[in-house]
Amino acid sequence: MAVANYIQDLLYRYECVILPGFGAFITHQHSAGIHPSTQEFYPPKKTVSFNRQLAKNDGLLANYILEAEKISYDDAIEQINLFVHDLNLILEKNRMVNLSNVGTFTLTEDEKLQFEPAAQSNFLKEAFGLSSFTRSEVSREVYKQKAQELEEKTPVAFTPERRSGRWLKYAAVGLVAFGLSGAAGLNIYNDQINEHNIAEQQKAVNKLESQIQQATFVIDNPLPAVTLKVSKQTGNYHIVAGAFREAENATKSVEELKAQGFKARQIGENRFGLHQVISSSHESRRDAINELYRVKKSNPGAWLLVQEL
Repeated sequence: MAVANYIQDLLYRYECVILPGFGAFITHQHSAGIHPSTQEFYPPKKTVSFNRQLAKNDGLLANYILEAEKISYDDAIEQINLFVHDLNLILEKNRMVNLSNVGTFTLTEDEKLQFEPAAQSNFLKEAFGLSSFTRSEVSREVYKQKAQELEEKTPVAFTPERRSGRWLKYAAVGLVAFGLSGAAGLNIYNDQINEHNIAEQQKAVNKLESQIQQATFVIDNPLPAVTLKVSKQTGNYHIVAGAFREAENATKSVEELKAQGFKARQIGENRFGLHQVISSSHESRRDAINELYRVKKSNPGAWLLVQEL
């Protein structure tokens, strides 16, 4: 099933991949975690779910197929329709169909479609190659016993009990030495500290003056200050209004969208050589989805791009 492979490729890049006439595959990102009972560490991942209601063609899958196979848009749509037709036939006959590395569809007795994602699939590109692992339990008593055996052969204290005893002994020796040295030793030590501090302070002052002299300059004809007011959209959720083979068409589309009140702009070519035009960018996924539904009323081919620009 070549179309299934194309769906799998797109799930690594997009949050929503629609199979026209059948439904949409939606990804969800999860943080790394640890199982409370098995102590197994899990890497961050992106899983997939299925929504039967989102079945209207948004052009994403069709455009990906036409670029991959170098065919026309109509041929790509026909290939998708045949794939959906075959899926429905298999479901009616076997009540189950599996899309490799994506998931399994099951048709229940009351004709409800259920989807079970592939257990081992992780569509998060940043976590590619990472796998879960279980940490080994550390037996502190075993290592403590080995440390005590070493203490019998070496003059170094490893365990807390031995370190505390030796610390008291060394402290007592230090106290006697300090008493013998008397006030004279303290005076000599304080004098040395003061001399050192004065020398270091003078070095810092000299260095600062040198840097100020090097950074001081005069501009005879300074340019007047200019204040620019730039309205810049931020966020990693973008509404793609269209992708064009010719750069002139992309520029024209931006002008038309701006005339309609959108803060449209071009974001360069995609991997297929198409010039992408976005009508708006958003900080949150919820705001972007709401805007996408609004834009689709006048532009059914609009879709959501999740990418840091």
